[in-house]
Amino acid sequence: MTMINTEVLVIGTGPSGGAAALALARSGVPVIVVNRYGWTCRTPRAHITNPRTMEVLRDLGVMDDVLHYSVPNDMIGETVLCHSLAGNEYGRVRTFGIHPDRRALYAAASPETTVDLPQNFLEKILIGAAAHQGAQVHFHTEFTRFEQDADGVTSYLFNRLTGHEFTIRSKYLIGADGGNSLVAKLAGLPFLGERAKGGGAANIVFDADLTHLTAYRPSVLYWIVRDHDGQGYIAPLRMIRPWKRWLVIVPWDLTANGADMTEAWAIRTVHDLIGDDSIPLNIDSLSLWTINEQWATRLREGRVFCMGDAVHRHPPTKGLGSNTCIQDAYNLGWKIAHVMKGWAAPGLLDSYDVERAPVAEQIVKAAFGSRDYFIPTFTALAEAARRTGGPGNASDILNDNSDTSENLRTMMRESIVNSHRLYDSPALEIDQRYVSAAALPEPGEVMPPPVKDTELEYKSTTFPGARLPHGWVFRNGRRTSLLYLCGDGSFTLLTGNSGLPWRNAAAGLTEMLGVPINVRIIGPGQDYEDLYGDYSRLSEVEESGAVLVRPDMHVAWRSKRWNCSAADDLLQAMTSILGWTSVEQARAAIPVGGRLGQWKKFDEMETADLREGRSP
Repeated sequence: MTMINTEVLVIGTGPSGGAAALALARSGVPVIVVNRYGWTCRTPRAHITNPRTMEVLRDLGVMDDVLHYSVPNDMIGETVLCHSLAGNEYGRVRTFGIHPDRRALYAAASPETTVDLPQNFLEKILIGAAAHQGAQVHFHTEFTRFEQDADGVTSYLFNRLTGHEFTIRSKYLIGADGGNSLVAKLAGLPFLGERAKGGGAANIVFDADLTHLTAYRPSVLYWIVRDHDGQGYIAPLRMIRPWKRWLVIVPWDLTANGADMTEAWAIRTVHDLIGDDSIPLNIDSLSLWTINEQWATRLREGRVFCMGDAVHRHPPTKGLGSNTCIQDAYNLGWKIAHVMKGWAAPGLLDSYDVERAPVAEQIVKAAFGSRDYFIPTFTALAEAARRTGGPGNASDILNDNSDTSENLRTMMRESIVNSHRLYDSPALEIDQRYVSAAALPEPGEVMPPPVKDTELEYKSTTFPGARLPHGWVFRNGRRTSLLYLCGDGSFTLLTGNSGLPWRNAAAGLTEMLGVPINVRIIGPGQDYEDLYGDYSRLSEVEESGAVLVRPDMHVAWRSKRWNCSAADDLLQAMTSILGWTSVEQARAAIPVGGRLGQWKKFDEMETADLREGRSP
């Protein structure tokens, strides 16, 4: 049986697998990513891309393509609730940060805005960029099992076109193989929650020109609200491409005969929800899926890691899915890269599980629980149906001028206004705080508590483990976010004018350990200028102090001020964060230049082979 060797094998080319492959390839780590199908996903699936993920995508170098293929923020937020698309509206919600109050919350938290980027475009962007960065991408390649030992993982695969069986030997295996993850199953990862807890749903992707019904109220979501025998349901009509390509989701009984899902049924269903059966339409695809509430309590087994839908499975409400997938990959990618380069001890990888497992639980519960925001709407519709003697159009009672309907109208109006939490959660999206050995507070420091509303109200802090706050600084008169002074696979040290000695301290650390640290001096006449005073206000350290930021833009450590022991404190902190037990252990273990040199040599050999017309 043929064996192929690589450093990391990724199973799956979805948002998490593509992002992991890209993060590793950009860092120079040899990576192979496989997909059992012959293509990336063809249907839209996930789509909402929140500001934190946009920050990640910018750091991964794909922002030009993201902006090219996405629908911008000002075209996605006029969310409509109605009886049918052509019928009466019950109300609208300004969503995804377009409401002035929530726009301010997002603007204070991030330099980016939410966009709509269907998964079929996102996957191509990520996996294409990974391939251009050197990742090997194999389609038609199915993973069947793995065996791991103290030195690595042997994965068994076969090519579905040729039937050829082979193995891939890697240092690490990443399971990004979706909600029915075989990797997670074989790794024995423990799960809580329940599969199919919310029943089933059917996706109908179709083409129809609905410009006259939607362009004047631009949104990515039009909720068609109905009542049937006192039971409320809601069918989201989702814009894929303005205003001619769409996806609608309707409830589906998982025990029903799948043969009932015909094109004729789909056409009738779509026409009914649009409210106009004269509109020409073309059904592109039909599919079924289950509404889960399930998360893994552990994301790692030895050298095997899982991420994305493999470890958190939930409904699409709140738009958290692909965002959390990409952020899982962003968290793990730099850690594996630092370990593979010899800069960090393998113990650094323990922090992935510790940091991201709580996030998995948090977002699954938030996504599933957010469906409750529809309950008051359903209650009002059910009461309206009761008063009219049957399901019918709830507008019959909601639109009349009787005093008896006033309470129903108030209930409906308030429920729609309050449903903004289905879409806007800046704190939940951005304020993820890690507690692990890879985030080192100074002795006696205590993580500041979040504000009362942990979903809506983002509170910035540079306490180790928190994402670095966003603020504007200037270089040559042009402004950029503090976040974008960091990232690119490296640690960054931020300080002010009085902190110039930190530059020498960082250089000394790099010379001693071989681990590069970028230093950014922020202040008048320095690398970056603090013209708004944002850094001084947000850094929570004195001008001579420093904030050490990890490659994933989370704070690793900070020092309130420069003092005679500061250089040694930085060395000790960096040693601990990278998983070493002592400076002496790190110096003995880290080879000069790390292991990247051998990979560079391989790349040069491959290039030479190609120049000479040989297959590498």
